[in-house]
Amino acid sequence: MLRVVSWNINGIRRPVQGVANQEPSNCAAVAVGRILDELDADIVCLQETKVTRDALTEPLAIVEGYNSYFSFSRNRSGYSGVATFCKDNATPVAAEEGLSGLFATQNGNVGCYGNMDEFTQEELRALDSEGRALLTQHKIRTWEGKERILTLINVYCPHADPGRPERLVFKMRFYRLLQIRAEALLAAGSHVIILGDLNTAHRPIDHWDAVNLECFEEDPGRKWMDSLLSNLGCQSASHVGPFIDSYRCFQPKQEGAFTCWSAVTGARHLNYGSRLDYVLGDRTLVIDTFRASFLLPEVMGSDHCPVGAVLSVSSVPAKQCPPLCTRFLPEFAGTQLKILRFLVPLEQSPLLEQSALQHNSQTRVQTCQNKAQVHSTRPRPSQAGSGRGQKNLKSYFQPSPNCPQASADIKLPSPPLMSALMTPKTPEEEAVAKVVKGRAKASEAKDEKEVRTSFWKSVLAGPLRTPLCGGHREPCVMRTVKKPGPNLGRRFYMCARPRGPPTDPSSRCNFFLWSRPS
Repeated sequence: MLRVVSWNINGIRRPVQGVANQEPSNCAAVAVGRILDELDADIVCLQETKVTRDALTEPLAIVEGYNSYFSFSRNRSGYSGVATFCKDNATPVAAEEGLSGLFATQNGNVGCYGNMDEFTQEELRALDSEGRALLTQHKIRTWEGKERILTLINVYCPHADPGRPERLVFKMRFYRLLQIRAEALLAAGSHVIILGDLNTAHRPIDHWDAVNLECFEEDPGRKWMDSLLSNLGCQSASHVGPFIDSYRCFQPKQEGAFTCWSAVTGARHLNYGSRLDYVLGDRTLVIDTFRASFLLPEVMGSDHCPVGAVLSVSSVPAKQCPPLCTRFLPEFAGTQLKILRFLVPLEQSPLLEQSALQHNSQTRVQTCQNKAQVHSTRPRPSQAGSGRGQKNLKSYFQPSPNCPQASADIKLPSPPLMSALMTPKTPEEEAVAKVVKGRAKASEAKDEKEVRTSFWKSVLAGPLRTPLCGGHREPCVMRTVKKPGPNLGRRFYMCARPRGPPTDPSSRCNFFLWSRPS
């Protein structure tokens, strides 16, 4: 049996739940090994690794018992990326990065690119520069003893941002390139499995709120999947495609079979998500060799869950890994010099060590002799005189004898008296002035008292009371608007419960209240 698993891991360097007692420096590497052991698959395909080649470490890339292959994003750091880990008993015969062939090396390529004349070279390079596709080709043996070629296409398809129409165009062009490459491999006689995050919920049963979405069936991504997939329950020729959704082949009416949930709203708690991850196989392969297709929602650690399939074939491992294998990268193969090599003392032969010790002893003797000569010629404190001793800190704060001091007998001229310049006031004017001065002092004291009172009231009053939501009468949670627009940065209150179906009373209610500025 051959077991393949796909998982959008949402960052391979991020420690996964359950690996909290390890050292921080080794936590991510231990997490990868534990993930592979828990999934227990012959081939594990990971998406959204969010790692570039300069940030990839040896413990993450090279795991005992596996050979790994990575595709990195060349445009942004910490973005996209896919990786495939194959057990040693499932070592591929070829591996290739990208769908267009522009990043392929001369040796160990998968080949079979099809007709890509509708794409320009710049467009092909842009589609493959985000590290979204990785191909591995394996030899398999059926129960009849026949050997076949199986090509796995590990993909992380783009997401269509509603606020960026150009990303929808990019997504559809990526779909088109993927289909051309997969059909070319099928035409060359290879079986093909497309697995990964396709970023499209195909049918209404695959989405939690398909009924309330406008033009659900008219979505371009769903139309593309309609042309790619065969519907086993429909005999119409328009629904016959080269591939089959393996999960719907075994579970055609299973509701709530979701693979992605919003982590911000806590939607996974109430299974309020969609199915974006698939294992698609060509028609002949699924009908003849697929024995099961499954979801693993109990596996935590990402906003996606793993999906997989079991095939009734055995893998024929290659004798040597393809050149794309990470163990052949210069930084991991030992062919690239590292800065640590220049900071570690090199091993020396016994003769060199003995000569070095003799040289060091002679140097020490010569140094001691020189120090003795210097000490003998240096004058002692008693001979040098007490007047030239080291100054203490107080000497810098004493007046210098060279600076003249001001005489105590010298008097500075005083300014003229103000009383001599003022005209005398009458008794009535003096009384009015006293009354005005008294009222001013009383007013100032009253204002100062009010200011102090208001200040301490604001300090001792504590934070504002959290409002209660209207649906459950429970304390709300505060959120901040992150969507660009006039309300960007404003805070508001909403129900603290996780998001769920509107008919579920235990899910979040629609309470909303703007927070008053402090």
